[in-house]
Amino acid sequence: MPDIKDKNLITIDEVHDILDELAEELPQEFYDELNGGIILLPETHESEYSLEGDLYTLGEYHSGGPLGSYITIYYGSFVRLFPHLGREQMKTELRKTLRHEFRHHIETLAGEDDLVDEDHAYLQRYLASYGNDGKNR
Repeated sequence: MPDIKDKNLITIDEVHDILDELAEELPQEFYDELNGGIILLPETHESEYSLEGDLYTLGEYHSGGPLGSYITIYYGSFVRLFPHLGREQMKTELRKTLRHEFRHHIETLAGEDDLVDEDHAYLQRYLASYGNDGKNR
């Protein structure tokens, strides 16, 4: 993992500020029933499906349960995958992830699961690239 003390590494505070900016880009209606908001966590979140330590979760959408609906963004995953990106490039990657998670939220409210299917297809392609069909997980 990149050294968190690396002076060139974007800090968690900078990522927090960027997420605030990105959140303001979205229409207020997108936040309907997202009662837990957007949470930035310091962790690196390696996917449970990672075969070579190369598949990380950048964000997750959570719905239902005692905490309601919210989006989690993993700072550690971003700095693991993008350790040398400057602020604007990191903002681009964060924007993609945040909008991906908001799409999960909006589709969930609409009773749709197209993005879930797309994510599943991506995972199947990843597993197939290692000659794994995913059935033994």
